[in-house]
Amino acid sequence: MAATYKNKGYEPEEIQLLKEEIQNEGKPYVQVEDEEVDMLESGECVHIQFVGNENGQEVICDAIIYTLRLHHSSLVYEMAVEKAKKSFPQYVAPEDRKPNYKINPELDEEIELYVTELIEELEETEAVQVQEYLEIDRDFEYGIGLDVSLNVDEITDEVILKFIDDYNNQTVQLDNTLYSFKSEEED
Repeated sequence: MAATYKNKGYEPEEIQLLKEEIQNEGKPYVQVEDEEVDMLESGECVHIQFVGNENGQEVICDAIIYTLRLHHSSLVYEMAVEKAKKSFPQYVAPEDRKPNYKINPELDEEIELYVTELIEELEETEAVQVQEYLEIDRDFEYGIGLDVSLNVDEITDEVILKFIDDYNNQTVQLDNTLYSFKSEEED
């Protein structure tokens, strides 16, 4: 009788393939091609896979690790867009527009300016506060999904290596201090 696994990310053959890929990379992880992550500014977010341990069993961990600043700015933007949609019900955020979306330059410009003002207000009043976190999705489609936000300026090799080491040794310590950030002014 063949062994049954929760999903392919638990299968020894899949784990072995990842181990070989990791060995070729020379690091304890491989970077995953991810269009959404690649669109972000480098250093703020990374999508990786590594071999982790779940109840004494090896498993592929699929992790997205990003800075707390990026997490904060995402939440601020989402909140500003939601408020803009209440004031302008016809507004469709750029990321939600379908290919056949008809642009209304004057209205779009007015709404984008409104969204920018809302973002500034949310940042100024520190209405959004965030803290480090690690979400573990054990019902992930491939191995275990990890969603990680760390209070670092950049997601460097050192940050990734420390996280993997701490995760596999069950010594991850998260800072539960609440933080708020302001957008960096562009000249």
